[in-house]
Amino acid sequence: MTALPPPPDPAPSPAAPPVPPGALRAAVRRETDSVLADLAEWVRVPSLSCLPDHAVEVTRSARLLQCFFRGAGFPVVEEWPTEGLPAVYARWPAADPDAPTVLVYSHHDVNAVIEEDWRETAPFAGVLREGRLHGRGASDAKGQVMCHLWALRAWLAATGDSAPPVTLKFLVEGEEEIGSVHLGELLERHADALRADVVMVSDTMLWSLDRPAVCAGVRGSVSATLTVRGTRADVHNGAVAGAVGNPLTELCRVLGSLHDGNGRVTLGGFYDRVESPTDHERARLAGADLDEREWTRRTGALGAPGEAGYGITERVWLRPAVEVTSLSGGHPRLPGLGVVPATATAGLVLRLVPDQRADEVAEGLREWVAARIGPGFTYELDLPGTRSDPYTTPAGHPAFRALEQAVGAGRDRPVARMRNGGAAPAAQLARALGAPVLFYGTGLLEDRWHSGDERVEVEALAQGAQTLATWWSLLPDALAGD
Repeated sequence: MTALPPPPDPAPSPAAPPVPPGALRAAVRRETDSVLADLAEWVRVPSLSCLPDHAVEVTRSARLLQCFFRGAGFPVVEEWPTEGLPAVYARWPAADPDAPTVLVYSHHDVNAVIEEDWRETAPFAGVLREGRLHGRGASDAKGQVMCHLWALRAWLAATGDSAPPVTLKFLVEGEEEIGSVHLGELLERHADALRADVVMVSDTMLWSLDRPAVCAGVRGSVSATLTVRGTRADVHNGAVAGAVGNPLTELCRVLGSLHDGNGRVTLGGFYDRVESPTDHERARLAGADLDEREWTRRTGALGAPGEAGYGITERVWLRPAVEVTSLSGGHPRLPGLGVVPATATAGLVLRLVPDQRADEVAEGLREWVAARIGPGFTYELDLPGTRSDPYTTPAGHPAFRALEQAVGAGRDRPVARMRNGGAAPAAQLARALGAPVLFYGTGLLEDRWHSGDERVEVEALAQGAQTLATWWSLLPDALAGD
């Protein structure tokens, strides 16, 4: 990638935190064993929201999290039931009634597991090995929740204070991995309890341990399932081959037309709201010096194809995308059946950037599919309502600048700005609560989210604990001048 010019507005020099960094760092280290033991215990709870028969385990996860909050000293800890799976709410008021309030959003449910993809440990072993804690949810996102508790315990130990420097609230839901289906109801029903000056989403990634960067936004998301039917039932191909519609062939043809020869998405109007990144924004990308070799090493990819004219980080953070996430049809385990299958199905995820709107993109996909399916086939396009708009943090907000200072404290490299290529309900939280949303997570590309052998770097959690505690200490003065 061609080198980019230096940022025209460098991040501010770190302000002096109220607690010496050395004292805070020592307190973080002292808490390590206790925090990791709690996290390992939590990872061993298989809180799989995608499996109805694991609902009791998701509830058990919520109850264990409540124990962690109470053990840390939170005076208010509640389980918030939904028509689906429970969320956990916790609140600890600052000693100063005028101190700002921070609401932390995250989740305690975990993604599905495919047992044979786990080669280093069992999915819910919670094993600590060579500086990493292994298990589903260790990084996404139980480790991220535990990082905040680690920060709080270290802050109290280092200062001797009896309360955090800001009022802390937590909303940790149990349905994020299935689309946060009841989050809107929780936000509406508990609007007063959730009121805050700043919302922090703690379900995101760092760029790397040695490149300090602050996430300034996330892409939005639309999910879809497309099923194509060619016959009423499977038919012996020897009897009908060449004279009936094969839904697998048709589905592959349609999916193959999602992108043109330059890697651009072919949905009508897809780019109408998309602005090309400015030189300024390109210059602030944390991965501006990333090359394809590092990308493939860190992700396990075999290459880095994509939209022509944009670098890797630009495509992941600043450009929209469409991915096929699953493809099924026929009977691959019984090839001797020799049938033309009746149906074929594909899962799709569309990633959106400012200023795209999820509802508009979903409607565009509906029109695109209707125009692409050929004669001799019927189809169904399922577009769940659990979709999210992209969100960008107001970069000039004092809480964001304070977070840049906290990330840069004690680092010898300038703090860059990044985005996250995945999605989070940030826009939904901002609309419902009327507060700016910031992002701080401890995940890394190497953590294998949603894949086999998920793990979290202990050092990422430790750095995160120090960063968060520093940010809390800077926030009262930062917002007082707002």
